[in-house]
Amino acid sequence: MVSAAQLLVVLDGTIVNIALPSAQGALGISDANRQWAVTAYALAFGGLLLIGGRVSGVLGHRRGFVVGLVGFGVASALGGLAFNPGMLFGARALQGAFAALLAPAGLSLLASTFTGSRERGRAFGVFAGVGAAGSAVGLIAGGLLTEHAGWRWCFYINVPVVALALAGAVFVPKGDPPSSGRLDVAGAVLSTAGFASVVFAFSEAESRGWGSAVVLALLACGALLLVGFVVVELRVPRPLLPIHVVRDRARGGAFISILLMFVAMFGFYLFTSYYAQTVLGWSPVRTGLLLIINAVAAVVGSTLIAGKRRAPAALIVPGLILAAAGMFVLTLLTPESTNVALHLVPALALTGLGLGCVLPPTASLATAGIAGHEVGAASAAYNAAQQIGAALGTALLNSIATSAAASHPDAGSHVASVHGYTTALTVGFGILAAAALIAAPLTASRSRATVRS
Repeated sequence: MVSAAQLLVVLDGTIVNIALPSAQGALGISDANRQWAVTAYALAFGGLLLIGGRVSGVLGHRRGFVVGLVGFGVASALGGLAFNPGMLFGARALQGAFAALLAPAGLSLLASTFTGSRERGRAFGVFAGVGAAGSAVGLIAGGLLTEHAGWRWCFYINVPVVALALAGAVFVPKGDPPSSGRLDVAGAVLSTAGFASVVFAFSEAESRGWGSAVVLALLACGALLLVGFVVVELRVPRPLLPIHVVRDRARGGAFISILLMFVAMFGFYLFTSYYAQTVLGWSPVRTGLLLIINAVAAVVGSTLIAGKRRAPAALIVPGLILAAAGMFVLTLLTPESTNVALHLVPALALTGLGLGCVLPPTASLATAGIAGHEVGAASAAYNAAQQIGAALGTALLNSIATSAAASHPDAGSHVASVHGYTTALTVGFGILAAAALIAAPLTASRSRATVRS
């Protein structure tokens, strides 16, 4: 049930992208405002995650999970019923807000329910496998629904999934009792404003450029707000995010690993999709089917490899190296690279296996050894790392690709486009290689400790 809810959160990040052109035409959304269908969700989700983790602890993680499910389902129905741009954007923001409660509540339930090393590895493997497959499923489902049923069904499809998850929620253990205590209001305001400012800066950088005064101001403001948040958390008696949660060496390695993995992988998905559709001339549905290779490999990595390891933390560095190898294969693309089996298939398989080997152990490390009332904060911080990584990766690597293509002598041609893709993918390869070097010393001690236990 928790994995089904995770599928909703991940799937909604891609399915709406496919439906957006049709929704734009039907609702009369301007080109300048269409980004808000994506940005409203990202801002609410990223900005409210830490508060969602705290609310989950106060309500009790199972109750928070159910509230998040119901709210997400209602918001999805409102999105499908939207009759003007404002209603669509509001529904997307509402989806993001309830996702910010649903995601940490679900991860907290897993952490508190599965405590043995073997069953914990299997549970996190299934959870990560479903999450990793969600993006590809979203692309395929979005293409099929938009083409055959209409864009509104990209929202309505969430409602039966929510109903099924709610029907099974009765079997989910209650977990830790609700926690008490006053909300850290100052920390809540600073974290929400800080994360939202940073995520918004990343989204604006795609259109305005990284040197834009607006983008720089948003980044500076976000950085100051987050510094203020850390200062507050060090002083208040019941912080929203206890600093020792992120100060732990192995847990910090997990946060850094997943953040950098998402920076690189979201650029990878973007350019694979662009290449298949603009250079190879494939349809969105056929492109989505190609990405199933990545999803299947991720499920294999998370369930059959990471899910069966007694010390899954030992897989973080090899997983990052596998993903880097897959990214490197795509840097060899040329406009004439029409042999899918030579480049795209091995790249998708390697990156999928790498992602599948990294997600379960990082999720497990993020919540390991945490007191019951703090597991919501750790879960929220882990989800925040993913969200920031995805937003940064999409904006940063897309900017690099655009600049490289524009500076090419054949600007405007497929040759220039492919040059832009491979330049950005080379940066993605470097990010994954750096992540492996950073994670190696941080996670090694926890790997050895798990094996001894």
